[in-house]
Amino acid sequence: MIYRDACLDDLPFIVDVYNATIPSRLVTADTSPVTVADKLEWFHEHNATHRPLWIVQDGNNNKIGWVSFQDFYGRPAYQGTAEISIYIQETFRKKGYGREMLSYSISQCPTLGIETLLGFIFEQNTVSLQLFYAQGFEEWGNLKDIALLDNKKCSLKILGRKI
Repeated sequence: MIYRDACLDDLPFIVDVYNATIPSRLVTADTSPVTVADKLEWFHEHNATHRPLWIVQDGNNNKIGWVSFQDFYGRPAYQGTAEISIYIQETFRKKGYGREMLSYSISQCPTLGIETLLGFIFEQNTVSLQLFYAQGFEEWGNLKDIALLDNKKCSLKILGRKI
């Protein structure tokens, strides 16, 4: 698999993959599609040396998905902590790519200055929870009934792993 830094031309792909997850109510707290313009500031918050945004491709240059590292809480004392997000195109899901993407991301944390990696995952997203637990993450918090999706309260688990 190929991991490369995302460029602005990749933003429509990133947004499309993200928007495709919204109807499932498993992955994001957004309830309606976002636009490229909505994600511009978020895109520019990433940088290759500290908080990358990677496009992941297979050997045939097919875009599989993307990985994002984001600051946790935005205060200087938390610079060694990052939140990871992994999004995969629907046609590439359930083929082991998520496992590979998370494993690779963990392996790159030392070079990114990340000592603690966090995942924020809805309690009903059992596939993602299993993926993270299998990679050594533990539940560090459970925000009970914090989100309202289609008139149903949902809990958000905070998973963490020391690198």
